[in-house]
Amino acid sequence: MVLLAAAVCTKAGKAIVSRQFVEMTRTRIEGLLAAFPKLMNTGKQHTFVETDSVRYVYQPLEKLYMVLITTKNSNILEDLETLRLFSRVIPEYCRVLEESEISEHCFDLIFAFDEIVALGYRENVNLAQIRTFTEMDSHEEKVFRAVRETQEREAKAEMRRKAKELQQARRDAERSGKKVPAFGGFGSAGMTSVSSGSIITDTIVEPEKPKVTPAAVRASGPSKALKLGAKGKEVDNFVDKLKSEGETIMPSSGKRGSDVSKALPPPVNVESVHLRVEEKISLTCGRDGGLQNMEVLGMVTLRVTDDKNGRIRLMINNNDNKGLQLQTHPNVDKKLFTAESVIGLKNPEKSFPLNNDVGVLKWRLQTTDESLIPLTINCWPSESGTGCDVNIEYELQEESLELNDVVISIPVPSGVGAPVIGDLDGEYKHDGRRNVLEWCLPVIDANNKTGSLEFSIAGQPNDFFPINVSFVSKRNYCDIQVTKVAYVDGDSAVRFSSETSFVVDKYEIL
Repeated sequence: MVLLAAAVCTKAGKAIVSRQFVEMTRTRIEGLLAAFPKLMNTGKQHTFVETDSVRYVYQPLEKLYMVLITTKNSNILEDLETLRLFSRVIPEYCRVLEESEISEHCFDLIFAFDEIVALGYRENVNLAQIRTFTEMDSHEEKVFRAVRETQEREAKAEMRRKAKELQQARRDAERSGKKVPAFGGFGSAGMTSVSSGSIITDTIVEPEKPKVTPAAVRASGPSKALKLGAKGKEVDNFVDKLKSEGETIMPSSGKRGSDVSKALPPPVNVESVHLRVEEKISLTCGRDGGLQNMEVLGMVTLRVTDDKNGRIRLMINNNDNKGLQLQTHPNVDKKLFTAESVIGLKNPEKSFPLNNDVGVLKWRLQTTDESLIPLTINCWPSESGTGCDVNIEYELQEESLELNDVVISIPVPSGVGAPVIGDLDGEYKHDGRRNVLEWCLPVIDANNKTGSLEFSIAGQPNDFFPINVSFVSKRNYCDIQVTKVAYVDGDSAVRFSSETSFVVDKYEIL
């Protein structure tokens, strides 16, 4: 085939966007498009119309026409196939098929048209390839941005450290020899990222800035440390700065550890001794079933709000057999924990900090053992005459878990309409803007451990990956719990409250 031009025009023949693939003057193309509506016979349904020199192959788009102008010796079947591809490209960039919307995205359409036809001849591409080519997505660019973001974050951390050292030196000079509190700096503000190595690192957050009173001698040393260590605000400011510079910040596919409070409601009755057992999972699976990497990070966080309950110990019940790496805080008596699974301070005369979240125990599990996957996802796309028939199923392998608000997000091709749903367990939602089919399941537990979804849609098997999964749970994956809290003196029990959460950091099937 020899394609002369591709254009989107009004029913009166006015050109909105036109891309010529051979040498043609503007007067020539405007004349051909102006003559096009006059050549159509009213009352007859055709997809093409001819003159002595050219052939028009067209498709109505509501109030507009998608028109291909070809030579008369062009293959009409190939012309119609190319026309369908052109018509599917337009909804990719235009939300509504109106003249103003087409004009606004004219350059995007021209770039896409150039991927379909080169020098008048059709390229062997599909809609997904066109989308990839026009986006010009670069892995090297992503790596560069990630490295630059890491460098900037490290520079900010170094800046905070230097500022903290300067403030500490100034405070020491002002105190002129006063005793420095020995307990400043104990604690952790929730679950933090752990490096890929075997060493688990702590993020130290100073106690909160106290009110200025003569009696507040204990917390006077690290009084401004919380301001320096306010990580959430600085990260937000850093993200806002990147956005102002034109960077695109991609949201995470799963819920972060900081989102636990949003995912799970806080306990109603909170005692003066409150414990949080938090876990998050990062998992990457192949579509054929191989587990590429799985990492579970956990932490026990203690908060004491009554100074009478400061000198306490925690009895830990560890029934896990998955091969965890456990680590206690440096101020915790490691020998006592190893011998008796009891968490207590090295100096039993000291108390835990008041009104501060203290990370006392961490654990980490990294494995490629497929039997440890908590929730397996099996997706089978099969090509058919009209597109693809997709069968996807889940199975809960860790039956002790109860997963809530499970969302399995399956990418679907754009510009081909909504999928046709067959058998379905649970509910689904098709997001046409993000081109995602969300399979929603309120609860997955031992009584509801398997389920399936079937749907049909135009596309190819690779269009339905990667699949992302998100969920929350009030039961942790690794069987580690605090069974008792007791005073150091007397070993009498202390009333305590606790909350447990297990959330997704990343859960992908590639």
